[in-house]
Amino acid sequence: MQTNPTSGSTKKILVVDDNPVVLKAMYFFLRNHGYDVVMAESGSDTLTSLRRDKPDLILLDLDLPDTGNVSNAMRDGFIIMDWARRTGAAENIPVIIISALDPEEYKSRALAAGIAIFFRKPVDNDKLLAAIHATLHDAPVRPAA
Repeated sequence: MQTNPTSGSTKKILVVDDNPVVLKAMYFFLRNHGYDVVMAESGSDTLTSLRRDKPDLILLDLDLPDTGNVSNAMRDGFIIMDWARRTGAAENIPVIIISALDPEEYKSRALAAGIAIFFRKPVDNDKLLAAIHATLHDAPVRPAA
């Protein structure tokens, strides 16, 4: 996991994805648009980061790697978020799903979890950025030079 060391009132986004290429691309994209970025590659990393970093928004992949967990529950983004919300680690943090899985297959489950925004990979960065701005109620930031 990495954190952008910016300080102040910068909004912090937790990016959860098991693909290191996606993580790196999202890190630089979001940082370039003025956000503080924290990354997690697994369910356990996600839970640790939620407690430690207290993000303002979560960009969540739904299918994470097997961590040797007996029930494999830590592979399912919905279960991870449900547990995090029940324990208070993420009860008021908005979530945007970014997944290769078919949104129609998970639409009812996402809505039941209070997640209304679902992007299918590959993501249109302009649409994602607009959704992030709307979710965080912040004004667009010009990319850093």
